[in-house]
Amino acid sequence: MPSPLVDLQFIDARARVLDVAAFLDRVQRHGQDSDFRVLALKAALAELSSPDPGRARRVLEHLSDPSTDPIPAATTQGATGAPPPL
Repeated sequence: MPSPLVDLQFIDARARVLDVAAFLDRVQRHGQDSDFRVLALKAALAELSSPDPGRARRVLEHLSDPSTDPIPAATTQGATGAPPPL
């Protein structure tokens, strides 16, 4: 029996997964697989197949800066979307 939740949200989730897959194909074609943001995204994607609840929190943790100390001065303008390597 179809689920109302799946009926309402499956197509949107499917499109997002396809967008990410296409992005990763483009990144690979351009030789940018080792960019720290791509590596963080791939690590976050592994959480999607986990059977444990809390996937959204764990994905966000992969893509968030865990530091709590303020930096003395900004070196760039804007966020990068994933924590840079230490």
